[in-house]
Amino acid sequence: MIRLNKYLALCGVCSRRDADKLIEQKAVTVNGTTASFGMKVTGREKICVQGKPISAPEEKVILAYYKPMGVVCTERDKHARITLRDSLKYPVRLTYAGRLDKDSEGLLIMTNDGTLIDAMMRGANQHEKEYLVKVEKPLTEEALVQMRAGIYLEELKMTTRACKIEQTGPYTMKMVLTQGLNRQIRRMCETVGYRVKSLKRTRVMNIELKDLKPGEYRELEEEEKQILYRDCAL
Repeated sequence: MIRLNKYLALCGVCSRRDADKLIEQKAVTVNGTTASFGMKVTGREKICVQGKPISAPEEKVILAYYKPMGVVCTERDKHARITLRDSLKYPVRLTYAGRLDKDSEGLLIMTNDGTLIDAMMRGANQHEKEYLVKVEKPLTEEALVQMRAGIYLEELKMTTRACKIEQTGPYTMKMVLTQGLNRQIRRMCETVGYRVKSLKRTRVMNIELKDLKPGEYRELEEEEKQILYRDCAL
């Protein structure tokens, strides 16, 4: 069972925040009874919004999307110049699995499969994400060794997991992480004395950015989807 607001979001009705507003306005019924905050559903109930029955989408959509720099990973933010809703035009409402901050670019997995999102986002599963990172001054082996081993981030009161780092140039490196702390790479670099100039995610699990350009997307190939679901134990 899942929370009703999440179910409404998965059905493409609205965001979870707006779903809460609809529930507050008593515009949602479950099996003929007015819905209440926090209630859970299986999806087999008769659920109506403003009197109209809704149901979960039959077809699961999964996209690889190249998020450009400057795009904010949210549907609505009055302070954001460009949000995902503005940038990605697709006929089905999709949600991202693993955000990128506004100043970062690269691969976002976008889908309407909430079960897949939950499996991908579960930190205990330690799914790999790969990034290309450029810093403002030459990298030292000492800094690389520190970051590979795991670094205590004072702001988050957490130590990062050990990760793979390959130096690709004087100022550049490829990093493979298995967790997604808030602004993790930027915080790691700052802790060892570096400022990130550019950050691009190129892979999430088995899905690669390939030759997509900023703002472009592609639907996953069947083999990619099968491997993704398998690796998520779905």
